[in-house]
Amino acid sequence: KMCEVLAVPRSSYYGSLEKTTSKRELENQELTQKIQRIHLESKARYGAPKIHKTLLNNGVCLSLKRVQRLMRKAGIRSITRKK
Repeated sequence: KMCEVLAVPRSSYYGSLEKTTSKRELENQELTQKIQRIHLESKARYGAPKIHKTLLNNGVCLSLKRVQRLMRKAGIRSITRKK
């Protein structure tokens, strides 16, 4: 009845019940934890380029833009001074 009222196909409803997190999402969560750890170790001084370089030195292969996106999603920002 609810599917008819909301105009949602039944297959979409049952598909959403069995929805699991994707491999990419699990990887992003793990990377976000690593980024947060590096950010805290640097006393919130490191921005995306330095965090990216640190991750590459630790053997994690990813792009700078992905680091930037994950930092933005997690609300992580570096301390900046105004000149």
